[in-house]
Amino acid sequence: MMNGQEKSDSAIVAVKSPNKAGSPVAEAMEPRAGTKGNAEQLRMHRTQSRARMSQSLDRIRKAARLRKKDRFTALFHHVNVDALRTAFYALRRKAAPGVDGMTWRDYESDLELRLEDLHKRVQRGTYHPQPSRRRFIPKADGKQRPLAIAALEDKIIQGATVMVLNAIYEGDFCGFSYGFRPGRGPQDALDALYVAIDQRKVNWIVDADIQNFLDRLS
Repeated sequence: MMNGQEKSDSAIVAVKSPNKAGSPVAEAMEPRAGTKGNAEQLRMHRTQSRARMSQSLDRIRKAARLRKKDRFTALFHHVNVDALRTAFYALRRKAAPGVDGMTWRDYESDLELRLEDLHKRVQRGTYHPQPSRRRFIPKADGKQRPLAIAALEDKIIQGATVMVLNAIYEGDFCGFSYGFRPGRGPQDALDALYVAIDQRKVNWIVDADIQNFLDRLS
């Protein structure tokens, strides 16, 4: 469900040695302490987090597949720090901030402490979503479509919740369903349509849209 990841910064090293300055200054040639180690630790931590989250979602997926008539009533514990971390790294790095003004880079600077605090607030029931920031996107017909930009922590919680719910309901979709599904998009739908038209006998193509549907939802 999640998307491309960004590489951690590489270690910073001194490129040029001081000219005949003696031993104490010449030590500047060594890499800055801890930079490479921290990057490796971060990558390992994220890998382990993704693995734990994947195993957790697999268990939900299996239960949903085997017990289709069951109602899931105990899912809240799956919205844990691993889920929040995975959802955070799935966000667009350069997305516009919401009313909180918090950018992805700002939040990442103290990520683990922020996620721990967010998780505690969510589990205690003291977390409250913030109002979305309103933007208007021009449409081809000259009108404008309202767009709601959520605060960063709201996006994180939404993403973690979607991952858990997708594990339950994704298996119920038909193979030809493409809207708002992980790993699928409009281009995939167009590719499938092209193949169907090219390889099968097609008599009718119906293109339907509900007028201002997304505008009314906003």
